[in-house]
Amino acid sequence: MEHSVEQLHLQDFEAAWRACPAVQQPAYPDVVEVQRVCVELKRRPPLVFAGEVNELRELMGKAAKGEAFVLTGGDCAETFAESTADHLKLKVQTILQMAVVLTYGAGLPVVKMGRMAGQYAKPRSADTETRNGVTLESYRGDAVNGHEFTRESRTPNPKRLLETYQYSAATLNLIRAFTQGGYADMRRVHEWNKGFVNNPAYARFDALAQSIDAAMQFMKATGVPADAMRTVDFYSAHEALLLEYENALTRVDSISEDLYDTSAHFVWIGERTRQLDGAHLEMLSRVKNPIGVKLGPSATAEDVTHLAERLNPEGIPGRLTLISRLGNASVREILPGLLRAGKATGKPIVWMCDPMHGNTVKTASGYKTRHFETVLDEVRAFFEVHEAEGMIPGGIHVELTGDDVTEIVGGTETVDEAALAKRYETLVDPRLNHQQSLELAFMVAEMLAKLRPGLQNTDLVDFPEMGF
Repeated sequence: MEHSVEQLHLQDFEAAWRACPAVQQPAYPDVVEVQRVCVELKRRPPLVFAGEVNELRELMGKAAKGEAFVLTGGDCAETFAESTADHLKLKVQTILQMAVVLTYGAGLPVVKMGRMAGQYAKPRSADTETRNGVTLESYRGDAVNGHEFTRESRTPNPKRLLETYQYSAATLNLIRAFTQGGYADMRRVHEWNKGFVNNPAYARFDALAQSIDAAMQFMKATGVPADAMRTVDFYSAHEALLLEYENALTRVDSISEDLYDTSAHFVWIGERTRQLDGAHLEMLSRVKNPIGVKLGPSATAEDVTHLAERLNPEGIPGRLTLISRLGNASVREILPGLLRAGKATGKPIVWMCDPMHGNTVKTASGYKTRHFETVLDEVRAFFEVHEAEGMIPGGIHVELTGDDVTEIVGGTETVDEAALAKRYETLVDPRLNHQQSLELAFMVAEMLAKLRPGLQNTDLVDFPEMGF
């Protein structure tokens, strides 16, 4: 049977990554069922479109030049149970609140991305988990198996990939409704932030909040169109971990005939899956999405050089983002060499800081947590190293929720170790709660403002260019 050019293109793509070693993939017991599910996924409409992806890549290109700042936030691992309107609304609200503060601090457009609408899978340090002498598959996220510690629940089920698609589609639909339907109106978001700083605990941010308020009043007085404040662009991002899922949602653009991973606007390769000869790198090297790579403490200057050459050989602005997750104890020692290596390639790279994954600890009572001050210190170090190297930080990548959970220790409204049990709800890694997320945003805004001491923040009046 004769195949179309599109089919041949996709066949070559699939053959290329399947020829490479793949790690962190589920051990499905029924291979035939996996194939059936993938055929079904290939029939489904794309979740995002090439035009949207191209717009994001252009924005990321501005971040590489210091003309924008990127904020990525959301759950460590989304769950089907929490993919509800209320949970999603609070996450979107939190990211929008953070973005207003960062926009003012940076004096730049803030690119807003959610670890949402696809972040349903997680790599694990061990394939199995043992409790009371019983060994079962590790929980790898709702896209793979269930959290309940039973054999039925923990057995990887490919039908969950279809559920992942459905929940991702519903989430994207709701995000678009929120961000295009008036809920994201900058004036409304600013009022939410005023409620945050009215709490006496956050009095230290009052001056910054008042400056933002003055800028808002200035925009109103000078006649900035109301429509310019009502909508925002909001992009989806997740780790491209499950190769079968990403492969099934990779499509050929009818105009350019290029390949796009239509599962999200931005996809990244994790620290555990960034092998230079691996299937994840091979797969994402062939799609046109802006892509990221997480770099942990084992990352070397040579890794940076090879990643830049492999993933962005043409030097396309906005194509490659490197996300450091080094831990506050290591970032000042390791990051300078990585930045220099990236600079030496001559290729545009967006450098972002993930201050979460390198700073996870376990309490005596068994809770996995992070300390707010440690998270903040890694961000502070990230900025310090960039300044010392004559470079500009491109963004932050944080795990957060809009709910008032108690998963991370510290912050002004202190969550201590004894309080963790009150609302410890994550199934994988601990997240910043709503208050901690906003506190971090105000602190990062102060860091950004110090990088541009001559900035006149009333430039916010040029609202369409600010990209909120």
